[in-house]
Amino acid sequence: MEYGLLVMGAPYTSAAPHSALRFARAVLSKGHRIAGVFFYQDGVHNASQLMSPPQDELNMREAWIALHRDHNVALDVCIAAALRRGVMSTAEAQRHGLLNHNLEAPFELTGLGQLLALQQRCDRFITFA
Repeated sequence: MEYGLLVMGAPYTSAAPHSALRFARAVLSKGHRIAGVFFYQDGVHNASQLMSPPQDELNMREAWIALHRDHNVALDVCIAAALRRGVMSTAEAQRHGLLNHNLEAPFELTGLGQLLALQQRCDRFITFA
């Protein structure tokens, strides 16, 4: 079975990202596939490379990157929600005349069309808010 995930909560202030990550690991351990994760609303903060949690806490960004690396899971970030919250790629920072960026691959800024495509191609689509 193929799953898609929607993460709408920010790391460290919401249980949503932790729950989504645990769910993804459980699904994968049962032999299923995660087609992609779409980060929306405050969930876009999961992609920020400026997070620096204490060493004894889970680094959510690194955990999502490991999921991508180990299982080829797409990590899409809603561009409108991200820009509104100051999460942007190099290209977007340049386009808006800013000196810095805080989003890099494997996270990718995409539109809501990508969310709809993910929903349509998955057998199950789970929201974590």
